[in-house]
Amino acid sequence: MGVKMRNMTLEAIAGAVEGKLVNTGKCDLSKEATCVVIDSRLIEEGGIFVATKGERVDGHDFIGQVFEKGALAVICEKLPGRAAGPCILVDDSFVALKKLAKYYRDQLSVRIVGIVGSVGKTSTKEIVASVLSAHFEVLRTEGNYNNEVGVPLTIFKIRDAHEVAVIEMGISDFGEMDRLGRIVRPDIVVFTNIGPCHLEFLGDLDGVLRAKTEIIPHMSATGTLVLNGQDEKLAQIDETVAQGRKIIRYGKESKRDDVYASNIENLGLDGSRFIANFPDESHYEMTVPLPGYHMVDNAIAACAVGFLMGQNLEEIRRGLSGAQPLSGRGHVIHSERYTIVDDCYNANPKSMCAAVDTLGYALGRKVAILGDMFELGEESDKLHGEVGDYAASHGVDSLIFVGASAKHMYERARLHDDVEIRYYPNRELLIGALSDTSKDILREGDTILVKASHGMGFSEVVEFLNR
Repeated sequence: MGVKMRNMTLEAIAGAVEGKLVNTGKCDLSKEATCVVIDSRLIEEGGIFVATKGERVDGHDFIGQVFEKGALAVICEKLPGRAAGPCILVDDSFVALKKLAKYYRDQLSVRIVGIVGSVGKTSTKEIVASVLSAHFEVLRTEGNYNNEVGVPLTIFKIRDAHEVAVIEMGISDFGEMDRLGRIVRPDIVVFTNIGPCHLEFLGDLDGVLRAKTEIIPHMSATGTLVLNGQDEKLAQIDETVAQGRKIIRYGKESKRDDVYASNIENLGLDGSRFIANFPDESHYEMTVPLPGYHMVDNAIAACAVGFLMGQNLEEIRRGLSGAQPLSGRGHVIHSERYTIVDDCYNANPKSMCAAVDTLGYALGRKVAILGDMFELGEESDKLHGEVGDYAASHGVDSLIFVGASAKHMYERARLHDDVEIRYYPNRELLIGALSDTSKDILREGDTILVKASHGMGFSEVVEFLNR
């Protein structure tokens, strides 16, 4: 049986979700739950199963199975024919999930670091958690569970043994960050940057900034905003916007920032070495083992958080040097034939250009396989074209564009005559072409960047290259 969740009794849960508790029988209403899940396969003895209805699967169909596995109770929108245990009846299971997460957060004394921004949230989350883990017992968001379902599920994993939780929060429209903020109520918030993401819904960069800063009123009154000091939009966040909360700015080679990296040394695909400079005038040599100049931004943000949390410089150095990338997030794979930079989880113009810069650190022949970027709104064609122009002018030997929108990358890149360029309408045609060794598209020893929005399914390209 898992570790009990503080004050998560059936009576308290029913009150928190404003549901009707039925079929309790002789059940002990004061018994605390061990977990809260929406996937019936993850239920454990004493856990709470929230039955949600998805596009293809209805969790209500699995209520009988979770009781067989020892579930304490089920939160559901409709009662099963014969319930084998307590049920809490609600109007909307997803709304109940968020209400319950907010209640559970109120029971916790853990300090929470929120990670928000347009680009680099997941990498920054991983690095911050790695730094803090050198001193604290840390829980972090798994993968990219950063939306209105993933964040509550992350909150439910916090236990009394955890001293710090690092929570990534992602949004695509106005109001979402406000709702996430009501649940998370972070003590520290790291803003990575404000870039052209989800413009289809947020309109422009000012809209992105407004949407992201919805988190601020929900921070601890004594909390701290950790802001990228080199971002023009984040520069607009002052003491008034912060509503009296402390502001710490971080950056590279700028003494105007409170925490900054200097003497940056490129170690190629092995990462970067730099001097981290802190507000108390202390400084220390650090290494971040993840490739790309942009990773120094994420690393120095983590240094700032470690400093704020009272870690000593050696702890920060040790935690930073142990940071590891997630699959699809700039993960470097050394296969028998190639070096593959797997950055195919997601993409927008800023992260595309940063990934091309990372590829430039590699030795030998460099190949970039770039696909469509989604949710860019009316400027999608223009932004794709700009990425194509950037990629063709930054030292890549071979460019391969894939997808309907990527055609605009291809057209702009064709204006450069010093780089090898190919285009394929879809992933299947690309893999077919790569399978034909007579075409000499790839060569043994190549370093290959694979990047596109998640919906392009480029993980299949990575699997093909790595087989």
